[in-house]
Parts: sequence; C-alpha cells; structure tokens
Amino acid sequence: MPEPMGFFTDTTICIGCKACEVACKEWNQLPARGGGVTELSGLSYDNTVRLDGEHWRHVKFIEQFDAEHNGRWLMMSDVCKHCVQAGCLEVCPTGAIIRTEFDTVVIQSDVCNGCRACIAACPFGVIDINPASNTAQKCTLCYDRLKANMTPACAQACPTASIKFGTIQELRQVADQRVAQLRAQGVPAYIYGDETMLGGLNSFYLLVDRPQVYGLPERPALPSRNLTGGSLLSMAAAFVVGLVGLLSFRKRRMEELKPGEGAETTERGA
Repeated sequence: MPEPMGFFTDTTICIGCKACEVACKEWNQLPARGGGVTELSGLSYDNTVRLDGEHWRHVKFIEQFDAEHNGRWLMMSDVCKHCVQAGCLEVCPTGAIIRTEFDTVVIQSDVCNGCRACIAACPFGVIDINPASNTAQKCTLCYDRLKANMTPACAQACPTASIKFGTIQELRQVADQRVAQLRAQGVPAYIYGDETMLGGLNSFYLLVDRPQVYGLPERPALPSRNLTGGSLLSMAAAFVVGLVGLLSFRKRRMEELKPGEGAETTERGA
C-alpha cells in the first residue's frame, strides 16, 4: 500500500511566476476561461482570481503596503487541500468522489451528476463546475502521474521548489525544519493544515500571516458539524407541527359534536 502523498507549499519562496498554473492547465488539458478572452481583474497581478473547474491551481498575490509604499508581497500557490476528513467526500450522493490509494481525493467525472453538493461542502471554495464537461472538477494531485511514479506537473514546474511533493511524513519533517529556521531569523512562520485541521491537510502551507490574509478559513469545518443542531431543530419543528395538528384535530372534533348535542337536547325536551 503506497504511503499518503501530498504537497507542502512554502509561501516564503514563491515568486508568483505562475509556472504551476500553466503546467496544471497543460497536463490536465483544462480549457481557457471565456475562450481565452479574459478581462483584467484589477487585483494586483492576479487575473485567475480563484480556484474553479477550469483552474485547479491559483497563485494569489497579496500586497501589503502603506501610503509610503513600504511593505511586502505575499504570494501563495493555492490548490485543493486533499483533506484527510473531506467534506466533499462526505456529501457526494453518487460516489463520484473517491479517496485514492495515495490518500488523495479525486472526482470521477464519468460518475458525477453535477449536483453541486460538493461545492457547498468544501470549506476552502476549491470545487466548481467545469463548463466543458458540466461536472464538478478540481485538482487530482495528478493521479495519473502518481500511478506512473511521476511528480505532479505543478511541483515539477516550480522553479523555486516552493511546491514540494512527497510522502506526508517526509513533508511534515521538512516543514517543521523550515519553520524552525525562519523563526530563528525572527519570521513568524507557522504551518497551516496540521493534523488538528480536518484530520490533516495533504496539501498544507507555511504562512507568515493570518490565514484570512491568504483567503483561507481559520477553522474549516465539515458539513456534519451541523448534524446535531439540525437534528434537534428538526425534532423541535416536528413536535410543534404535531402539537398544532393535534389541537386542530381536537377543535374540529368538538365543533362536529356540538350540532349533535343540540339535537339530542331538543329530543329530550319533546
């Protein structure tokens, strides 16, 4: 059985070149948005804007500058997190979303019915409909390449090794060493996506600012977190509906009995 595989992305050495985006699109033959005619977003150098069914990699550009133009750039190549406890996998009604032998999460397009349940269930906003296939799609961590013992296209193309690919165990060790190195230099580095987050993210990150700055949720949660509250609410609603129905039935019965009672009184008087 293969070991769990994944990505460790060190955002401090990302240069925003978008080689990973291009490699992902080329290998997976993803269509261009709008037929290749794209309006500039105005969001720094980021015209991809977000992850969706046509963009499985997205390089984020975060500008942090004051009025005197003093500051810094933060860059991050975002991708599906391949969660150990995956919300998309939890809600898929057709079994189209599977966990592979590499502990990655893959959507089978030929089984997907396009219901969009997984889109709402993903706390990271990773999944969307690919208009070419009308099915939900996202990063597969290059499942076809993994089966051929090849490195995923994005990691292969990254010129600075910001995107590191390997076994999760090895990547965790590399990440811890890098965090220790940066903290020794006074950089407030930390790991986003350890084992405490959805059982661990198989695509995790080294960040130097709050998760929200990178557009990431601080505490992502599974859809099943709502089961207890939703069940209690449903039970309460059912009780209220039943009580109202019982009272309505009792009232109707009383109204039906009143005319009979009047006729019986008249007969006794005669």
